[in-house]
Amino acid sequence: MASWKTTTDRARGHRGFTLIEVMVVMAIIVILAGVGVALYANSVTRSKEAVLKEDLFRMRDAIDQYYADRNEYPASLEALVAEKYMRNVPVDPFTSSRDTWQLTMSEPDPTNPAGDPGVFDVKSGSELTAIDGTLYADW
Repeated sequence: MASWKTTTDRARGHRGFTLIEVMVVMAIIVILAGVGVALYANSVTRSKEAVLKEDLFRMRDAIDQYYADRNEYPASLEALVAEKYMRNVPVDPFTSSRDTWQLTMSEPDPTNPAGDPGVFDVKSGSELTAIDGTLYADW
């Protein structure tokens, strides 16, 4: 009787998956994996953008505090660290370096023309474009 049941199952098509079924499943897996990779890459970029915004905010705040205390802008970012306004110069998340920050120097003081201009603003040294279409160097 066992042989009769086996031949009946084969006759009904219960032998396994067809090639078409396997191909459809593989196509679905590839599509889901592609979506997952795209979402992961996008989330990494968004996290780097959040770090950059926070670093720029903190450095600009330290520059403003330095100016409020001393009535002059710091000579460099390292001066902010030396005077304990920041613990260290942060790493630019897109260039992976502390040395690529683009510094905007202040205008010379009209009351003290011999004085050196200091750091008025800081921007990222990256030439990449943000998710919103702006350049990181313009933030």
